[in-house]
Amino acid sequence: QLQLVESGGGLVQPGGSLRLSCTVSGVSVEVAAIGWFRQAPGKAREGISCIAGNNGMTTYTDSLQGRFTVSRDIGQNTVYLQMNRLKPEDTAIYYCARRRSNFCATGYMSDYDYNYWGQGTQVAVSS
Repeated sequence: QLQLVESGGGLVQPGGSLRLSCTVSGVSVEVAAIGWFRQAPGKAREGISCIAGNNGMTTYTDSLQGRFTVSRDIGQNTVYLQMNRLKPEDTAIYYCARRRSNFCATGYMSDYDYNYWGQGTQVAVSS
């Protein structure tokens, strides 16, 4: 049974940092492509980043690249999302998901391309 479990969310002040974890079971992150998404209140879910399974190549939504970094630990079978210089508009529920194919596409990240999702972890950026 493939499962993804996010953790690491919480309340942080503007300008602060958080690292989210996505622990995967049922498939190796050395094989599967894993994406990060977020959904703010009243808004559609937004793609953030993807890390490919075969070669670890990463893609990012243009507006977030530079502040957010995706990485993985194959031994822990976990994918991370390091978030720096956080802003109030980063407040959202953050999800990781397994992509249907094992590589990441450039450009727009579609929900449809991901078939297994975690339950999400809440991130709140506020002073």
